[in-house]
Amino acid sequence: MSKKKNNIDPHAKREAEKYTNPIPSREYIMDLLKRSKKTLTFEEIAKLLSISSPDQVEALTRRLRAMCRDGQLLLSRRKHYGLSHKMNLIPGRIVAHREGFGFLIPDEGGNDIFLTAHQMQKVFHGDKALVRIDGKDKRGRYEGTIVDVLERNTNSLVGRVIRHENVTFVAPESKYISQDILILPADGALPLKEGQIVHVQIVCQPTGRSCPIGTVTEVLGQHMDPGMETDIAIRTHGIPYEWPETVEKEAAEIPTRVPPQGKKKRHDLRSFAFVTIDGPDAKDFDDAVYCEKTKEGWRLFVAIADVAHYVKENSALDQEAAHRGNSVYFPQRVIPMLPEVLSNGLCSLNPKVERLCLVCEIEVGSRGNVKHYQFYEGVIQSKARFTYGQVAAMLTEGDETLIEKNKKLYPHLKDLYALYQMLHQRRKHRGALDFEIPETKILFNKKGKIEKIIPTQRNEAHRLIEECMLVANVCAAQFLLEHKIASLFRIHRGPDPDKLKDLRQFLGELGLQLSGGPNPKPKDYAKLIEEIATRPDQSMLQTILLRSLSQAVYDPDNEGHFGLAYEAYTHFTSPIRRYPDLLVHRAIKHLVTGNKPKTFPYSHEVIAQHSAHCSMTERRADDATRDVVDWLKCEYMQDQLGTTFDGFITGVTSFGIFVGLKDVYVEGLVHVTSLVNDYYQFDPLRHQLVGERSGVRYQLGDPLKVRLLRVQLEERKIDFELVETPKPGRRRKK
Repeated sequence: MSKKKNNIDPHAKREAEKYTNPIPSREYIMDLLKRSKKTLTFEEIAKLLSISSPDQVEALTRRLRAMCRDGQLLLSRRKHYGLSHKMNLIPGRIVAHREGFGFLIPDEGGNDIFLTAHQMQKVFHGDKALVRIDGKDKRGRYEGTIVDVLERNTNSLVGRVIRHENVTFVAPESKYISQDILILPADGALPLKEGQIVHVQIVCQPTGRSCPIGTVTEVLGQHMDPGMETDIAIRTHGIPYEWPETVEKEAAEIPTRVPPQGKKKRHDLRSFAFVTIDGPDAKDFDDAVYCEKTKEGWRLFVAIADVAHYVKENSALDQEAAHRGNSVYFPQRVIPMLPEVLSNGLCSLNPKVERLCLVCEIEVGSRGNVKHYQFYEGVIQSKARFTYGQVAAMLTEGDETLIEKNKKLYPHLKDLYALYQMLHQRRKHRGALDFEIPETKILFNKKGKIEKIIPTQRNEAHRLIEECMLVANVCAAQFLLEHKIASLFRIHRGPDPDKLKDLRQFLGELGLQLSGGPNPKPKDYAKLIEEIATRPDQSMLQTILLRSLSQAVYDPDNEGHFGLAYEAYTHFTSPIRRYPDLLVHRAIKHLVTGNKPKTFPYSHEVIAQHSAHCSMTERRADDATRDVVDWLKCEYMQDQLGTTFDGFITGVTSFGIFVGLKDVYVEGLVHVTSLVNDYYQFDPLRHQLVGERSGVRYQLGDPLKVRLLRVQLEERKIDFELVETPKPGRRRKK
């Protein structure tokens, strides 16, 4: 390209800094196509850009291909390149619905575009595509046609074998994929049996004219085998579960004890009475705490496993941990972020052994205010491994046997408890939200089958540790901001305006009010939570309040945490099981070892990529564990067909009402077609269905008596029918 041409590109300097043999930027190529007012062939583009050398021709080929993949350009069948937006084409990500239709979520925002079931036969959920808007459907939604698939998201999946007249298909387990996969016969392959669960590699993607084609790479077993639900979820959601050879090799070289050189230049805290407090099933202990009373308040030490000392940047261990993002905790299985030699061994703060830590030492005033904090590298030796139940028994129940057994540690536990009570008071004064949404635990028999579901209760020991972790996380966030070093934060934005409007209308129907006007503060939510604490529908109302808020995510820019009412917050306390915490540790260690923020090897852009990825892996873990729990609950209910239960309405939709069973902790659907013979109107603002003729209302939180009608294990659906019909309510005003 001539010097004159190169000067025209406003981004030439940036391209020259990134590439040894630069070519014109994407922006300049798009501007060129815009000015040409017609589509251009590759040869025409190369000529206009004065590109002729083989290296630059190859670079231009790659760039144009990437621009097509990202939806900026479209390559027509006549091999002409054109601007997608000039052709009224919109790039975005496909989101499928279990009923077969789907939507395109535009990359640059704007209205979602509805895609019919016929259009969805061309793609899988998560694919990236170019869509042309054809108009609006009867419901006023923008409707489109898929013009091109830019990027395929599904290369393998898990499903159930279906045999039909010597032809084999696999029905995907994912609720987002409605197409069956045609299985090609393979030489030497074992014969597949009807109903087997298999892993399939996609060899031909769907086109709309032909179904997807795949080959079976693994037979997992029968769908009712113990643990099958977890195997399916792991593969369906793409959770990495096998260690690469490079990771296993690095893990094998890790010592079983802290090497002497690792303890040099560290604060020696081995004589301090650190303890760990976790659940009875915990095996990886990230954090240990120690507290002592002072004249002006307390001195709290939060010691966190120094994972960054062993997992070096860009090592095989680090790359795999970044890829996994976090550990995934299923009811009967854990997929750890790090190999067990680290997660349960050298990095776990097990009792009576030396461990390297990153310590946050905090001076807390008598009113719970943080007066001073500092971070440093230390070495500790935990004196005991306590469970939440043991600590609660000593501190709140006065268990004399446990107190006598731990008489040397008990005074420090009392100091911790006194500190917690003051921190908790400050939390309430701050207006932090404290949702008490019921949680459950699944108990299994010796055969690995679900035995029963029980509620879990948070006690004072849970809250004590939570407050200690919260204050350490806040100190970490403030430390990072103070030193202006690239790092990520845990942010939680305030309520969405549209959701807030709907919430206020719903609360008004119940005689409740959320104060704060158009921009409510955490205190306004906290005040309402306290107001509804004694209501029988408290749990339902808390769920509605929670749904009005956005989901917390990771971000390189601090925006504060609405739910916790903090101006700055990050995750520092769990580097064994969360990659964001490991990145925060690296930033802090970089500073406390005397380095300048500018020399930190992570840029804002790299941190942004990690933030987005870790937010995704967190959602992925939630979705996968939810799938497993739903499967197990369906399996548990299969033996109770025809049984009658007391329940309450947990959700209302246009197609029916969801009912949660009292004391069973299982949820199912009463379909609208099984309700009293009537036409039902769905009122989303009031969360209710109303019969036009009968006046019968079904509203969120209403008690109901239902009978178990059917269980669809493959679809993880439970269907109920009503045993009693509610009395008619007031007719809606026309």
